[in-house]
Amino acid sequence: MATALTLAALPATAGQLGVFQSDANGFDTRTYWYDDGREITVFDTQFVPQLTDAMVATIRKSSDRPITRVVVTHPNPDKFNGLSVLHKLGATSIASKATADAMPGVDAYKRYFWVKIAKAFTDETYPAFEAVKQTFSGKSTITLASGETITLFELKNPGVSATQTVARIDATGDLIVGDLVHHGAHAWLEGGIVEGKPRPDLKGWIAALDELKALGGKTVRGGRGEDAPVEAAAAGQQAYLRAIDALVTEYIAGLGAAKAELADPAKAGKHYTAIQELATARFPDRKLGYLIGYGIYGLVNSKL
Repeated sequence: MATALTLAALPATAGQLGVFQSDANGFDTRTYWYDDGREITVFDTQFVPQLTDAMVATIRKSSDRPITRVVVTHPNPDKFNGLSVLHKLGATSIASKATADAMPGVDAYKRYFWVKIAKAFTDETYPAFEAVKQTFSGKSTITLASGETITLFELKNPGVSATQTVARIDATGDLIVGDLVHHGAHAWLEGGIVEGKPRPDLKGWIAALDELKALGGKTVRGGRGEDAPVEAAAAGQQAYLRAIDALVTEYIAGLGAAKAELADPAKAGKHYTAIQELATARFPDRKLGYLIGYGIYGLVNSKL
């Protein structure tokens, strides 16, 4: 279920950044980790514990240093469903208070979907929920065992979900952003789960990307897609979101009386497929078109 490890050599004063990427069974999610020479910090967990185990096994191919913490960048299941594995290893989990507060509601919504609707899991096989152990608000600086620091920024605006944290590795300028950026890939457009319902906010997401530019980083390391310089990553994501928003608006307007089908679960699916086809044709160079099919219902419903 897993693909390649990338281990990038960084300046002599810094540690090493690694990345594990799942395949489509885990939504092609990237988990980064930072080895400062004395301990390892993980960013996000993967969708199921089996993938978290695979990620840990990949880390162990390059380092035997302890995994001491995991940062959850936002409240989506592929970012927190593997916490049980890392907690058992003794890692402390960290998230913004807003993310920690949102996680139980997101878990309930997603658990219902995957067990009752998709029937891909049972109540027993869907990952057990575990809360994060430590929270912060606004900004927090973590001092690593080596003396290096990682700064966590809670953005003022929502991103792919209702709350968003960006982690900056201060010695290198790497920004770990979760799914805030899908550089070279399609985005998950469901929106954050708020009060039991998806609530996409593309204007807020675009504003969050402006915040990203001001954090003093060099390279964006996204939860999906490719790494890119900050300006290019933020600008590219903003242009994509504006274009997708216009595409969906135009599609709905063109339905005429058939627009009512979007409110009928038995008929809406064909329209989600059509939008996915339009989006992949509009952006032929972007990968992971299947993400449109999973998440576009949130953006569509927000326009009805």
